[in-house]
Amino acid sequence: MKSVVILGDGMADYPVSELDGKTPLMVAKKPAMDRIAREGRTGLFRTIQPDMPTGSAVANLSVLGYDPRSTFSGRGVLEAASLGIPVQPNDLVLRINLITIEDGKIKSHSSGHISNGEAFQLIGDLQPLFAGLGVSLHQGLSYRHVLILPGGNADVDCTPPHDHIGEEAGVLGVRPLTDRAVPTAVLLNRLVSESQELLKSHPVNLRRISEGRLPANSLWPWSPGKKPRMESFEKRFGARGAVISAVDLIKGLAVYAGMDVIQVDGATGLYDTNYEGKAAACLETLKNHDFVYVHVEAPDEAGHDRNLNLKIQCIEDLDRRLVQRILDGLDRKAMEAVVALLPDHPTPVAHGKHVRDPVPVAIRDRMSEPDRVSVFDEESVKQGSLGLLEGSAFIKTVLRRRGFPGAGD
Repeated sequence: MKSVVILGDGMADYPVSELDGKTPLMVAKKPAMDRIAREGRTGLFRTIQPDMPTGSAVANLSVLGYDPRSTFSGRGVLEAASLGIPVQPNDLVLRINLITIEDGKIKSHSSGHISNGEAFQLIGDLQPLFAGLGVSLHQGLSYRHVLILPGGNADVDCTPPHDHIGEEAGVLGVRPLTDRAVPTAVLLNRLVSESQELLKSHPVNLRRISEGRLPANSLWPWSPGKKPRMESFEKRFGARGAVISAVDLIKGLAVYAGMDVIQVDGATGLYDTNYEGKAAACLETLKNHDFVYVHVEAPDEAGHDRNLNLKIQCIEDLDRRLVQRILDGLDRKAMEAVVALLPDHPTPVAHGKHVRDPVPVAIRDRMSEPDRVSVFDEESVKQGSLGLLEGSAFIKTVLRRRGFPGAGD
């Protein structure tokens, strides 16, 4: 049996006063998502346990059926895997953002979604500075990059910039959690300070300011970790899997899980992503894979930007331009497949931060009796027959692997 998981990153939300107490999912026009709910079973899924960070790495590991407590080792190392950057066992790897600091406060976690070309210029000019300090800086996409510190200590507390928009940057620096981590924290804070000196007068930023755009005037390291060990998805669940995503974090998860990464031209990780291309790639990939994981970042970015109208638009684009096309393609090809839909976590537009609330889920499986839920949103699914899923229950339901000997809990 073929299986597809469609994940709208950060799609879930809280009730919004501007929407008369409804959520973006409740007001968005999304007939394809509602069809999956109507023809399937619904419920909630706790993707982030109370003792785990509220990040996409933890949530997506849970969705894929892995225990984040034993497999999560920071998102920087996952993004390094996606970018093909060699990582040694003793390397400390961090995600590093190009951010905007204005009047001493974090203004934007993405420097206004800086372009790839501009980011490459900035990172390229920063690399010699970092090399002189024994640290390597690697280019990713837009504001997302990777920092490697050989022999660094992972016992440091680093602040995710998207969770602290509007807060004083000076009090959010890297903190050592142990005495042995002090040199690592000192070096990382030094790198941030020196990056600010170089970036404040960089021609790219001067041009952006003159055009009324936000400057990328600081680097910001976070999510430290070391190389993880993960059992392959195929060994764990007996299914050959593939991932379609524009985000290096998700691609890195796929690499460590032994899943194929399917590239799609025009996939950006933003609101202008190639939804249609992802849908076509999903249908094509199903020909020679058992499981396809289609990840769309756009709703999460809209949530971080606290842009209510944009988040609704992203949900509607996801529905019309991707979910509907996948369903239509399956019907046209007469291909039987389990189709599941969910966010990885909520990203409420009220504050733009990830939260750990359980997320709505819908699973359409022709072999299972539908429940009485007819729409897909945070409240409606509470009446669904799936109840509250935890651990690997979601992925085992999607793959029909209840009791599969390699799946664990």
